[in-house]
Amino acid sequence: MNWQDYISITPGVRSGKPCVKGTRITASDVLEYLASGMDEQAILADFPELRREHIHAVLSFAAERERRLSALPAVS
Repeated sequence: MNWQDYISITPGVRSGKPCVKGTRITASDVLEYLASGMDEQAILADFPELRREHIHAVLSFAAERERRLSALPAVS
């Protein structure tokens, strides 16, 4: 999945945080919902503007960000 098709960063929208395109729902919002125990169906029911692809794009975005962070040299 190409998360860039579904997630954008726009200055002035939610303080420039990564959001699902066409919404003000941040990637971190979706991650927090999942971490709190909400499943995909519950999130989609609460946020009808989201689709399953959006949730998968958020997970892909988070995984890529984690890979980039873990590739940084350790600071001692």
